[in-house]
Amino acid sequence: MSPNAPKGPASYFPSIEKKYGRPVSEWQELIRSSPLTKHMELVSWLKAEHGLGHGHANALVAHTLAEGK
Repeated sequence: MSPNAPKGPASYFPSIEKKYGRPVSEWQELIRSSPLTKHMELVSWLKAEHGLGHGHANALVAHTLAEGK
């Protein structure tokens, strides 16, 4: 892994964009506009409503909540 490679949740972003065909910024906007606020509620919602895998949903939620919703 290169020293400039993203670490933590952001390391999933290229594969999320490739697999689901939407930029991470769109996913983050969805998360921010959701009435849900709890981490696992948001993860479950992304999985159920948008078909994301657990790891991808978890990474998006963790990163978005860390930035401030």
